[in-house]
Parts: sequence; structure tokens; C-alpha cells
Amino acid sequence: MFDFIRNWTLPIAIVAGIASYFIYVTIPPLNSSDTRHAVMSVISVVQPTLIFLMLFITFCKQRPHDLKLARWHLPALLMQVAVFALCVLAQCLMANAQCSMILECAMLCFICPTATAAAVVTAKLGGNTGTLTTYTILINLMTAIAIPIVVPLLHPGSGEWSMFGVQCSILAKVFPLLIGPLLLAIVLRAVLPKVTEAIARRAGVAFYLWAVSLAIAIAVSVKAFVHSRAPLALLLSIAVVSAVACIAQFAFGRYIGRRYGDTVSATQGCGQKNTVLAIWLGYTFFNPLTALAGGFYSIWHNLYNSWQIHRNRKP
Repeated sequence: MFDFIRNWTLPIAIVAGIASYFIYVTIPPLNSSDTRHAVMSVISVVQPTLIFLMLFITFCKQRPHDLKLARWHLPALLMQVAVFALCVLAQCLMANAQCSMILECAMLCFICPTATAAAVVTAKLGGNTGTLTTYTILINLMTAIAIPIVVPLLHPGSGEWSMFGVQCSILAKVFPLLIGPLLLAIVLRAVLPKVTEAIARRAGVAFYLWAVSLAIAIAVSVKAFVHSRAPLALLLSIAVVSAVACIAQFAFGRYIGRRYGDTVSATQGCGQKNTVLAIWLGYTFFNPLTALAGGFYSIWHNLYNSWQIHRNRKP
């Protein structure tokens, strides 16, 4: 039983996330407005805490000099920014509202930065977490520059958001969970190196913390999907465009990774996304329906990660 759980952790987490939502809504005492508010408040604390802890454990295994630029960083950044720009241009020329929304979903899927948890999967697959972490920082900075430029362009009515305000909001959302664990691990290594090494020897715990965080994210995504009033055809279109974006980015990451000798890190850097941030970006700055793209993408990239981990475990 333990081997089965260990080998299929991510699919189990996905199924648990879907099941937990439907179980929750069938229990009347839990499905009240006050309880729902309390549950979302707890999730807003628990999920960032899990992400912080799993990154801290992963970074305890990583030395500061491992953070370095790699040759695949530039083509990966250029690909994501180029497709993002093409989607923005097409959206500006598009008159049909639904087609414009689909393009907006694609735009978010490509510019959305690498997931902070990608370092956990990269370590599990034997990749270079140093180059992956460096790319995660770079693409987060790129997102914080690109999104504020297009918000007033695509949604002129969102005048309450200045370009600087959008940048600060994005950076405040992602950098405490990205830089905080890294700095804490560096300080702990300098002050208590034996404690750091002890934590590093148990780095596998980070993977299971991520599985719990994934189950929560899937449950929240299912909630958004169930409560959406959009036509089924539009929902299916969002699911398809997010799947295409997922496949394209994993494929491109694998291509440039093989070319530059860092396959796992480049693949995860391009394909595994911070879908919680994508959902927040869509809901906060764009059409709320575009937030569903992040939820669908979360399912696709985690299914692919599950397959990768299962294949990696085969003798």
C-alpha cells in the first residue's frame, strides 16, 4: 500500500482534491456561507505555509553557489514573452468577445511564471534545482513587467490599477514565497550547518507537502469550475487551450533542455506553472473566467508530472 501511494502520489492528490470538494458540498453543516468563508480563510493560510515549508526543505539541500544562469534561460524567456506578445496583439485585433477571452487564457498560460514547487519535482526527477530556481526568479520578474503593460491596454476600464501598482501586487504575491525560503535556508546553513544537513537528508518530505498543497489547489479549481455560469462550449475551449499551452511549453522546454544539457530543469521551468498565481491574475486584472485556465492547466501539468515521476521510478 505504501509503495502504491508513493508511486502514485500526484494522481491520488488530484483525485483527493476533486473528491474533497464534492464531499464537502454534500455535508449541509459545512456548506453554509459562514463555514465556506472560514474554510477559504484557512486555505489562504495553509497553502502558502505548505509552499514555504516545501521550498525551505528543498533549498536546504541546495548551496547558494548552485544558483547560476544557464544557456537555456534566454530562449525559454524569449519563447514565453514572444507567444504572450502575439496573443496580446491578436486580442487587440479580435472583435469576437469569446475568441478574445480564449486568447486571454492562452496569454496567461504562457506568461504565468514557473511554479515555486517546480524545484521539488525537478529534485525528484534528478534535475538541476539551481538553474531551475534561477529561471523561476527571472520569469517572475518578467511577469511582473509584462502583465502591468497589457492590463490598461486590454482592459482600459481598470483605471484603479496603475502600472506600478500592478507590479507591486504581483511581486508581493510571489516573492515572499520564493525568496523567503531561500534566504532562510542560506542563513540556517551559515548559523546551524548540521541542522541544515539534517533537514536536507529528509528532503523527500517536500514532495508530500506539495501533494497536500496540490490537493487543496485542485479542490479550489473544481469549486471555480462548478460555480461558473459560462456556456459549456466556452469552458471546453478554455480546457483545450490550456492543454495546448501546457503541451507546447513542456515540449519546448524538453527541446532546449536537451540542446543545452539540462533537460529536466528546462522542461519543468517552461511547463510547470504557478497556477495559483494564474488564477489570481485572471480574477484580479482580467475577465474572471480566464482564471479557469489556471485551474485546467494545474490538472494538465500535474498529470504530466505524475507520468514523468512514474517513468523515472521504473528500473
